Amino acid sequence: MDLAQLSDLPRPAHLRELFATDPGRAERYVKHVGDLRVDYSKHRLTDDVLGALLDLAHTSGVEARRDAMFAGEHINVAEDRAVGHVALRMPRGSEFMIDGENVVPDVHAVLDEMSAFAERVRADPTITHVVNIGIGGSDLGPAMAYEALQAARHPRLRCSFVSNVDGADIAAVLADADPASTLFIVASKTFGTIETLTNARTARAWLVDALGEQAVRDHFVAVSTNAERVAEFGIDTANMFGFWDWVGGRYSVASAIGLSLMIAIGPAAFREFLAGFHTVDVHFRSEPLASNVPVVLAMLGVWYANGLGFDTKAVLPYAQELARFPAYLQQLDMESNGKSVGLDGMRVDHHTGPIVWGEPGTNGQHAFYQLIHQGTRVVPVDFIGFARANHRYQQHHDLLIANLIAQSEALAFGRANAAEPHRHFEGNRPNTVIVAEQLTPAVLGQLIALYEHIVHVQGTVWGVNSYDQWGVELGKELANQVTPELTGDDDAHRPDAHDASTNALIDWYRNNR
Repeated sequence: MDLAQLSDLPRPAHLRELFATDPGRAERYVKHVGDLRVDYSKHRLTDDVLGALLDLAHTSGVEARRDAMFAGEHINVAEDRAVGHVALRMPRGSEFMIDGENVVPDVHAVLDEMSAFAERVRADPTITHVVNIGIGGSDLGPAMAYEALQAARHPRLRCSFVSNVDGADIAAVLADADPASTLFIVASKTFGTIETLTNARTARAWLVDALGEQAVRDHFVAVSTNAERVAEFGIDTANMFGFWDWVGGRYSVASAIGLSLMIAIGPAAFREFLAGFHTVDVHFRSEPLASNVPVVLAMLGVWYANGLGFDTKAVLPYAQELARFPAYLQQLDMESNGKSVGLDGMRVDHHTGPIVWGEPGTNGQHAFYQLIHQGTRVVPVDFIGFARANHRYQQHHDLLIANLIAQSEALAFGRANAAEPHRHFEGNRPNTVIVAEQLTPAVLGQLIALYEHIVHVQGTVWGVNSYDQWGVELGKELANQVTPELTGDDDAHRPDAHDASTNALIDWYRNNR
């Protein structure tokens, strides 16, 4: 079958009926990967529909493209690159060949350099504050993971993350920083990202003003591949940690981009984090489609997007530590599969990536759950929770998880009330429940890898390149053109280069800045 035939599949009965007529689905539609228990029984799914979805995965080449990725082939065809982020978390002694070279030894050489540096920082009582300056994948990954793994963090060290070119972002961090005790990590592969360099130069000027030019070498390190630009900035290239063009930004938290995280949680915990990724990588690579958790979840998303017309997906972690996880997944999913041009260079004729959003429970319950329960749009939901908390307030945690379980049940089964229509809950709202015993570095790695591979499978079925992001380029190019028009003399403004609305905005800003 193909994508166009999904809309012809029979619509399963209401979830109430599916559970009543199939008492074994609650056991049959639960799978385990690593420490994760994944319950997808509350989806609009029957064995026949699942069989058709898995057939679509096979005929779309999911297994072949997965194997090509693990073989180091250049599946990022737009940039003629391999996609090798899984090599970042392979154990020492493994093999991952890219262009005839096993890259795993290089990966572990960088990890060893990072570990040695992280241990020096953790042992240095003068450094108490680490500021990561990056944007996109150079920010969202380490910032999310730092928040998620707060239980593992060093008691003396705190990390801040600066990404927005809005000066308010770095101003707030510097206002609460002491130059003598602050270490800056500038994370930019090319050391040319304008937002990152703007913030880095501001931080550099702040440091030099307080401690002098010589302090730059002691208080700045870089995560980059451009030694020349790093040296020009004043950073000692001995403190430059590299990565490779086969690592996409949104897949890079397991690389040197995670240096701030390694400093915070320590090299041993960071390697547990990597081991969690690898557990799911092995599962994805080896399991048949029918028992392959990322494949099954991915195909459910394809069913909803292309068969039932559900355009969004909510990720709702019942763990405050995962507050930034939905934002992280927004980039992972929407930058990867938010494409309208296929691998063949032609415009696709079907919907691709969903709109991903979410907030932690229980906050979301008092904000947008009304729409999920009784709105006119159906929003598939992923709930995430843990049996044990990383704090000592057991009563809070019991109430939190009670809410997760209750919300999953209420969305699926609803509650009829013909007498009071405003109190009628239709139910039949699909949701997945992903749980583990506790949020640890390994479990976080497993969660991230699970979603990475979901994105890969869906990109394959939709026929798009999940590993480029040309859609962000035009705005950057135009911003570089507009900036001198805003700040230069009258001759700098070029009205002939813009439309009437853009010219009016430029004029307004020039007159009011």
